[in-house]
Amino acid sequence: MKNINIDIVHEELFKQKPLLAFSKDVDYPLWKKQIEEKLISLLGIEEIKKNACELNFEIDEILDKETYKRILFYFESEKNSIVPCYLLIPKDGKEKHPVVICLQGHTTGFHNSIGEPKFEGDAENYTSQDFAIEAVKRGYIALAIEQRGMGVRTTPRIDRGHANRVACYHTVMTALLLGRTLIGERVWDVSRAIDVLEQHFSDICDFSDITLLGNSGGGTATYYTAALEKRITTAMPCCAVCTYKDSIAEVHHCSCNYIPKIAKYMDMGEIAALIAPRRLIICNGELDRIFPIKGTKEVFEVIKAIYEKEGYPERAKLHIFPDVGHRFLKEQAFSELENMRKTK
Repeated sequence: MKNINIDIVHEELFKQKPLLAFSKDVDYPLWKKQIEEKLISLLGIEEIKKNACELNFEIDEILDKETYKRILFYFESEKNSIVPCYLLIPKDGKEKHPVVICLQGHTTGFHNSIGEPKFEGDAENYTSQDFAIEAVKRGYIALAIEQRGMGVRTTPRIDRGHANRVACYHTVMTALLLGRTLIGERVWDVSRAIDVLEQHFSDICDFSDITLLGNSGGGTATYYTAALEKRITTAMPCCAVCTYKDSIAEVHHCSCNYIPKIAKYMDMGEIAALIAPRRLIICNGELDRIFPIKGTKEVFEVIKAIYEKEGYPERAKLHIFPDVGHRFLKEQAFSELENMRKTK
């Protein structure tokens, strides 16, 4: 009987090089411009820009903690899209601080970043997800953003009892109907959040030192955002960067990972050209089953070659969390961040 496996056609097509694949003899400035133009188009950024509006910033709550001040605020990233954020400010007497922007993955929401469990299962998981608490302990101003399709920004069209993994599905598909992508919308939200910091917290933020980090779905948003938002000086995507063929084309993933047509033009390695020569730390679990380390290593070879082309090979680093799967190890990650920030 003939093999009627419907995946074979796609597997064979993935053997072809993307149209904008990196090579060492490419006309680098032209190629880099083509990558940027294509990524902006594929993410639907221009469609999102058409709905831009004033930030409409509003502080909801200010709490004094023992070692930091915490502000809950809201802003409007585009018309009718309200973004809740926590800002944690160290009480260490310093006038200005470097900034770490924190993006949760498919957890129950951004409250995990501030170490406050709210739902069943949070208490077991948040100790590795409290990105903002770890950042403020280390002397950073931490900004935790609730991503679209996650936490309190999950569509009311599904029941909260559904698995978090499928919570953003409806939002993803609706965005596609409108010529957008959910990843593009998340990129836009982070950029507008930096605008908020510049407009309302310029007296305490060191804008020459902005790190964006996230795990899983937060790592994915980190990578694409850093490619297009040049104010980010260091990007640390965790458990997210891999070849498309080994990750989202091989394993069932949340729909927010998929960008129509992107694999025709580039793989995740090529996107790093838009981050270079800024600092980039790729973290991945050695035993990650949905972003397999084999694909991450393959992508990093391209990233390394791009940073060598830029003349700053020391600014790109792959850190593998040993003996763990799809998981963020905050102590290791933040140690890598602090080491990387020392590179010039």
